[in-house]
Amino acid sequence: MLRLGTREFATHQPVIMAIVNRTPDSFYDQGATFAERAALERVARAVDEGADIIDIGGVKAGPGSEVDAAEEIRRTAGFVAEVRRRHPDVVISVDTWRHEVGEAACAAGADLLNDAWGGVDPRLAEVAARHRVGLVCTHAGGARPRTRPHRVRYDDVLADILRVTVGLAERAVALGVPRESVLIDPGHDFGKSTRHSLEATRRLDEMTATGWPVLVSLSNKDFVGETLDRPVKERLLGTLATTAVSAWLGAQVYRVHEVAETREVLRMVAAIAGRSEPAVARRGLA
Repeated sequence: MLRLGTREFATHQPVIMAIVNRTPDSFYDQGATFAERAALERVARAVDEGADIIDIGGVKAGPGSEVDAAEEIRRTAGFVAEVRRRHPDVVISVDTWRHEVGEAACAAGADLLNDAWGGVDPRLAEVAARHRVGLVCTHAGGARPRTRPHRVRYDDVLADILRVTVGLAERAVALGVPRESVLIDPGHDFGKSTRHSLEATRRLDEMTATGWPVLVSLSNKDFVGETLDRPVKERLLGTLATTAVSAWLGAQVYRVHEVAETREVLRMVAAIAGRSEPAVARRGLA
């Protein structure tokens, strides 16, 4: 059972996390939801399309203009409060590696802290424990925030992913984060080459076998683009193919830009796996 905010999700229940970037320079939407009105419209649309979690980020993941903690808080905390007011039942996540931002986000009503940089600030887990909110424990290969991988090597990438993410998850629980609210994430692209991300996907069942809920952030990433030789705006099909494989191998939470398309892929995989019924079943019955 995964418990986030007021929501509970069964073990095999797929969960969609919609990305809302409060940044002027995000790699995918180039600042389309930096303005509050546009961001709130994006939240409403994502919820209508079936998103269970809204993931709010105030800093571009890659290199770019410096954004200090105060500015990141300005971009996220007040917005969290407004989303909570408008959508009281949705799970609100904040994508940050900084404990100061996590503190402000939790005070504003966040239910989950999405630490995409692998515990680089160990105090973030302490914030999650103190507020009794969820935590995403990600493998970033030791990379510093907002840096790109350079000649990164692993003897066994999945072994390293398991060592880091399970270690972070166990530390979080020891600090007081509710065990049912901790997730692990292989960190596609973060501290990895394309081949590393492909291998992490291929062996994802080794992560799900740990018993921790697995979150995958696949949407339009570089490993998809390099595999298919496609620019950012032409990676949807590759993303959805990777989503289907990840679902088959047991991932539970999907951090995405395209909510409706992802929802249909997850419904189809669940039906093939025998975990859900078709929406209608007429063929061959009349």
